[in-house]
Amino acid sequence: MMIINSNSNFDEKELTFDEIDLGFTTKEAIAEARRCLNCAKPHCRTGCPIENNIPAFIQALSKGNIGEAREIIAERSNLPAVCGRVCPHEKQCEGHCVLAKKQQGINIGKLERFIADFDAEMHLSKDKMPAKTKGKVAVVGSGPAGLTVAGDLAKKGFNVVVFEAESEPGGVLLYGIPEYRLPKEVVRQETERIACLGVTFMSNCLVGETITLDQMFEQGFDAIFIGTGTALARDLILPGREQQGIVQAAYFLRTATLYNEGKIDRKEVPVNRGDEVLLIGAGNVAMDAARTALRLGASKVTVVYRRLESEITALRAEYEGAVAEGVTFRWQTSPTRFVGKNGVITGLEVTTTEGKSILAANKILLAIGSRPAARIVSTTTGIEVNPAGYVLTKDRPYGMTTRKGVFAGGDVVHQPATVVLAMKEAKLVAKGIEAYVEAKKLLDEC
Repeated sequence: MMIINSNSNFDEKELTFDEIDLGFTTKEAIAEARRCLNCAKPHCRTGCPIENNIPAFIQALSKGNIGEAREIIAERSNLPAVCGRVCPHEKQCEGHCVLAKKQQGINIGKLERFIADFDAEMHLSKDKMPAKTKGKVAVVGSGPAGLTVAGDLAKKGFNVVVFEAESEPGGVLLYGIPEYRLPKEVVRQETERIACLGVTFMSNCLVGETITLDQMFEQGFDAIFIGTGTALARDLILPGREQQGIVQAAYFLRTATLYNEGKIDRKEVPVNRGDEVLLIGAGNVAMDAARTALRLGASKVTVVYRRLESEITALRAEYEGAVAEGVTFRWQTSPTRFVGKNGVITGLEVTTTEGKSILAANKILLAIGSRPAARIVSTTTGIEVNPAGYVLTKDRPYGMTTRKGVFAGGDVVHQPATVVLAMKEAKLVAKGIEAYVEAKKLLDEC
């Protein structure tokens, strides 16, 4: 059996957690906006999962009306600064731009980001806080789905309380996406804007332990939305799994964020300077973890994937960014055994078309997917899940579970997806909640 060792020297050039893309200047943004053809049939809008009125906000920006542009975006999105940075634009709005066929597509994501950032810095507009007369809704989880439901219902006049297990709201936006892609201050600005709509955030509240759904109903909530995502990482059970040095990529990303925020010590982050890291999986979490490991001083990071390059689930831009920063990839490579000495990882046995070999490593990160936790479902009667643990919901009213008054949306209902797809689902569920509460109150009055 062949043993492959890394012989690359540690590159002293530091990769920082500073945001990679600094965005447009005002002059650049307006010049880019003026390139828009303002098509009669805007395919960019149909390519957007939440149907943002892209031509309208770009046209407003082209005239220098940044406040108007922001108001147009706010009609459909509660998280424009986030979406402008992390949405898969090349597959959605930008990919559908008619100019993209000539490789001259409008940079819609950067324009949305510019408008949101300019508004946050200059305080151009402030959303009106409607009277809270329509009902009381609890939202569990403050990731993209939870924040979207909270924002949409608050704008409609609902009293919304968001319950978050962490010390501050943001969910995966705060703890799962690295700083260089999505600065945490941007997430905080977005959640603060939603709070200004009258939404209350209850942090350090683990629903299922601190409070149950039944207790929420007893406190007078008319409906509850579960947007907890997929909190449990999938494991890879192979011989040698019990050895030290095998870490879930999602846990690693969370510790890296907490370390960068000064909330934990460096020794609590499982990747150290000079480590040789193998990363199993090729989705966006894998790309984030690989690039983060380099920023924390790993001497070599290699992604191991059992399929071809063309079959990766990560965004192309994230993959290309990883390659540019020095991450190496091994395609059609299937892990078969964790290799170690004295209970500590020293490598990974893999199978390729050429046979078996061992890749040397002292840290292995797993990024092979995630699934929902059962904490809320197990402490509440009447909520059914499928065999994989995903919550079952109805179409009428949209998003309601098998327990009356309890709704769910986002990754806890479907396989893990992107931020904007979770938002798309959440907007539909918010309408379902609104219809349900209105019908409930009408029946109560009768």
